[in-house]
Amino acid sequence: MKVEAALAFGGNIGDPVAAFASALKGLREHPDVALGRLSSIYRTPPWGKTDQPEFLNMAALVETSLPPQDLLAFCLELERAGGRERRERWGPRTLDIDILTYGDAIIDQARLQIPHPRIPERAFVLTPLAEILPQRLIGGRSVADLLAAATDETIRRDEAATDRLRDLLAD
Repeated sequence: MKVEAALAFGGNIGDPVAAFASALKGLREHPDVALGRLSSIYRTPPWGKTDQPEFLNMAALVETSLPPQDLLAFCLELERAGGRERRERWGPRTLDIDILTYGDAIIDQARLQIPHPRIPERAFVLTPLAEILPQRLIGGRSVADLLAAATDETIRRDEAATDRLRDLLAD
């Protein structure tokens, strides 16, 4: 049975656009994952630890027959392949992939929480997610409504990065 999952991508060191493209190609090539709609790429200020470069963020929809824990394991493999090193919480990274939603599942485990628990307070997640899944309910509220409550004027669409990602995915 295929389930629609929403993924968030972020990065602020190295070449995040290339890292996003590589991870998205990895998802596209996995036999149990079908890549769906992609958001634009957004430039966002750092969150949590603010003394670092701004981030690039985007969201992607996938359809998958992987159980949520296996999807997480595959996303972590893609992060490692993208050069991710987990040194400090909220610190700089080449690539971060979070599972935001997995169908209507509610999972609360030590290493996996779905829906992602901090979605409502993170405009940098909500902005790209609202572009591709505005009516999706999270905690009884639509993504669009959550974004309206958390809007951050410093988040801006990056046309050049979005176009470059499309070009990289076309190769």
